[in-house]
Amino acid sequence: MLILAIASNVIDKMSVVLPPDRYSRQIRFAPFGSIGQARLKAAKVAIVGCGALGTFQAAALARAGVGLLRIIDRDVIEWSNLQRQWLFDEEDAREGRAKAAAASAQILKINSEVQVEALAVDLNASNIEDVLEGVDLILDGTDNFETRFLINDFAVERGLPWVYGAAVGSYGLAFPVFPGIGPCMRCIYPQAPTGAQPTCETAGVLNTITSVVAAWQVGLATRFLAEGAGNIPLQLTTFDTWNFQTRQVGITVDPTCPCCQMRQFDALDGRVRAPISLCGRNAVQIHERHAALDLEGLEQQLAGLGEVRRNDFALRFTPDERFELTVFPDGRAIIKGTQDIGIARSLYSRYLGR
Repeated sequence: MLILAIASNVIDKMSVVLPPDRYSRQIRFAPFGSIGQARLKAAKVAIVGCGALGTFQAAALARAGVGLLRIIDRDVIEWSNLQRQWLFDEEDAREGRAKAAAASAQILKINSEVQVEALAVDLNASNIEDVLEGVDLILDGTDNFETRFLINDFAVERGLPWVYGAAVGSYGLAFPVFPGIGPCMRCIYPQAPTGAQPTCETAGVLNTITSVVAAWQVGLATRFLAEGAGNIPLQLTTFDTWNFQTRQVGITVDPTCPCCQMRQFDALDGRVRAPISLCGRNAVQIHERHAALDLEGLEQQLAGLGEVRRNDFALRFTPDERFELTVFPDGRAIIKGTQDIGIARSLYSRYLGR
């Protein structure tokens, strides 16, 4: 077993013991080297969301020799996931296994030296402190602004780096957040977008774009863990793997940012997160504040994905025989077919893009 002497995040070059041969090719990359490998081995990384982005992130970091991976996901594996979610197979889909647990099992087959913690939980304001305690960096593998704003609040308050990423269709983006050094997510998005947003279920997604975004996020994470934030450009990078376009835009701190400048942590305090309550038998009600919906537009977006019925007051959508979503113009939805809040949140995010 490789034993490293680490003090104050500084490693004496003379004391570094080379890892096994499995990491030799990346150690030979001079800017990374044995020092970078040792720091990566000592690092603890949380991956929030273990879907298309998160599975790629977890696999890449495990192969690179990260010390600890904490994988957080509230969902189970479905057949449609297999097109782009790299750690799962057909047996996982048949069994409907929890993503966090299935990913953890595969990671240990890839690299038994990596410590893996699988948390099949819904990250929220009440548990985020426990779930993310003690990590050195957070990677975003989520699919909604609600959770990203929560991560951003927590990271800025704690001075903890995280890497934002998103992908839908053929388009994706990535951005590093280094609290105290550069802008946070709310410098870019002061408020979450209003109305129903495109999702992988409504607009589709190519596995090429999710792979590109996740690889970029891992690249940012690896360099940060190896040498800190000093030489990493604070740029929002966008990709389009259908039209073969890439763009980078420098981002600066917004002096009016409610989070990193005003130190207002609304999501962390629970004031932004949607209030959720069980309503009746085998149903969950989700009510988003400040989230008006165009039901006619939503009807068109959901067409072809299941049965859709709409009147002036509500839209009813049945994606399959298990669930039914009744959506109201103020953003409220009743999800029938489950009493599990995590599953209801997942369905809400999947089809309404929240």
